[in-house]
Amino acid sequence: MTSVSIHDTGALFQIAEPTDQRRAQRRPGRGIGIDLGTTNSLVALAPHGAAPRVLRDSSGSGLVPSVVAYTTDPPLVGRAAQALQAEHPGQVISSVKRLMGRGLSDIHFAHPYHLSEETPGLLRIDIGSPPGSQVGSPPGSSGEAQSRRVTPTEVSAAILRELKLRAEAELGEPCDGAVITVPAYFDEAQRQATRDAGRIAGLQVYRLLAEPTAAALAYGLDRGGEGLFAVYDLGGGTFDISILRLHKGVFQVLATGGDSALGGDDFDRALAAHLLQRSGVGEPSRFQLDAARIAARAAKERLTGETATRVALPGLSELEVTRGEFEALIEPLAQRTLRACRQALKDAGLRAPELDGVVLVGGSTRVPKIRELVAETFKRPPLADIDPDEVVAWGAAIQADILSGSAREGVTLLDVVPLSLGLETMGGIVEKIIPRNATIPIAARQVFTNYAEHQTGMVIHVVQGERELARDCRSLARFDLKGIPRLPPSMARVEVTFQLDADALLTVSARELMTGVRQSVEVKPTYGLSEAEVDRLVMESLDHAGDDYARRNAAEARVELGRVVLALRTAVTEVGHLRELLPEDERARLEAALAAADAAMADPDAVADPLNRARTALEKVSEPFARRRMERALNAGMAGKSLHDIERALADEDALQEKRAGHTPELLDPEEP
Repeated sequence: MTSVSIHDTGALFQIAEPTDQRRAQRRPGRGIGIDLGTTNSLVALAPHGAAPRVLRDSSGSGLVPSVVAYTTDPPLVGRAAQALQAEHPGQVISSVKRLMGRGLSDIHFAHPYHLSEETPGLLRIDIGSPPGSQVGSPPGSSGEAQSRRVTPTEVSAAILRELKLRAEAELGEPCDGAVITVPAYFDEAQRQATRDAGRIAGLQVYRLLAEPTAAALAYGLDRGGEGLFAVYDLGGGTFDISILRLHKGVFQVLATGGDSALGGDDFDRALAAHLLQRSGVGEPSRFQLDAARIAARAAKERLTGETATRVALPGLSELEVTRGEFEALIEPLAQRTLRACRQALKDAGLRAPELDGVVLVGGSTRVPKIRELVAETFKRPPLADIDPDEVVAWGAAIQADILSGSAREGVTLLDVVPLSLGLETMGGIVEKIIPRNATIPIAARQVFTNYAEHQTGMVIHVVQGERELARDCRSLARFDLKGIPRLPPSMARVEVTFQLDADALLTVSARELMTGVRQSVEVKPTYGLSEAEVDRLVMESLDHAGDDYARRNAAEARVELGRVVLALRTAVTEVGHLRELLPEDERARLEAALAAADAAMADPDAVADPLNRARTALEKVSEPFARRRMERALNAGMAGKSLHDIERALADEDALQEKRAGHTPELLDPEEP
């Protein structure tokens, strides 16, 4: 029970500019923008006022799957980790963004993990094997005998570190800092967890930027648009709706809403459950659940451009799924997003026809049913001419360039508070100090008085939420104000100030007006990691950066060599002893190269170079064999067909691909490199 009660003095609100103490130390053009997504993440640059661009890998993809595999030390990140998801489901973490800044009591959605909580709010994910276990060890082997636990913040830091390395490879030198985007509906604990993840990854976090605001920034500067816009942001695990006003370089968020536990992952789970039910699976195993979810995601992406598709689940019969069937499954989830849209319009004091446009953000907005429902709700076709996967990273890169000190035309971003902030007063009642949808940066003050006679201290309990009782809101911080003079009830005067910076990070101070006694706290919600733990992880990252990079390269080289070995052994088994495909002398050379590859992988301490050399040698020796197998497959496919038939088949295939590319963009298949 706290010992403050409201005094009827009214609240004084003041606009406070964000601090800018480190601007002089920043290096223009070296700021990076990061879209830390639930399903995929991206990093972008826009140096010295240039147009933003997403940084891509050697295959041309800018998407880094937000997947981390703890099968090695350091862990694998991205596609290499994703490739191990089916084989090592307990050690591969995806969609961790949903767990950021949460405790066990906050988890009310489906997930495949074993979660624990050593202390209240300190959420950890239990993974199967210790660091350094060898890739490819079968489930249940000695490599999984021990257990390790990681926090969601550490998992996100691994993803951010991978994006940082990609940016520094492009820049040719260390980056100066980063703007990291977060869902507009992230609360204080979730934002602080994201900032801590950036610190652990070795990044100076310039600012946390709301994803819809970043999208509007990229959209507005790209098109020179002005007016009122809705930004509908449906990603893999979170949903946001924001109503913004764009006018002469000022981006003002009028209202925001959403759900930080709703996204494309839920579409996948709904379809996966449906597939397992149709297959007659009663209580699915962890392997069946993961396999069904992966198959459902691929089917969802195919149904973006097709009206029906076939889905094969391991060990079960193949099923056909129609687009209508899928749309019926996701309809309740889609309606949840539309209710938030209508509430955001109401909060902004607007009707749908008054908007100038609706901007789509997030890969899940490619689902045709979502676009149809958005058009119905907002009375206009949505705008999606900027890649919805990349538009948030564009905006983050623009803002990072501005904050790095580049001479770019100034842009003002006026964001809002997603949830009300207040204090617990006597009786457990919440007194809201900063209301929901107030523009930030902002400071607000309110005067309170003492409750009991001879009271010499007060407990300040800071909470966040829209409920009227403190027990129903999120507890952010507590601190004591001592040294209050002994006065009768309602005679002491204590001024409490809430100040939110541009990142929506909160500082609370309390001052007794008669004596000047003052106490303040930077609110770092007790979501999990303490300051000391964050500092320890940062120092470990710096101390072991070189070794970690070498081990990561070795782990990736081991995975790639393992793929080649598996594919080649499968091919050799398929051809048996057909000498026309694999002569004996060539088979002997191939077996020797395979044995050398096995020997290289058997060394648990092998660095990347010998593993890469073994892979190169194996690929070179097997090249003639692979060519003969390809020629045989082509000959079999053309047997009995005339040249005219073959040319017509090729033309039909080209036309089909052109139609798909021109009319219905297909999603990138996450299972493909």
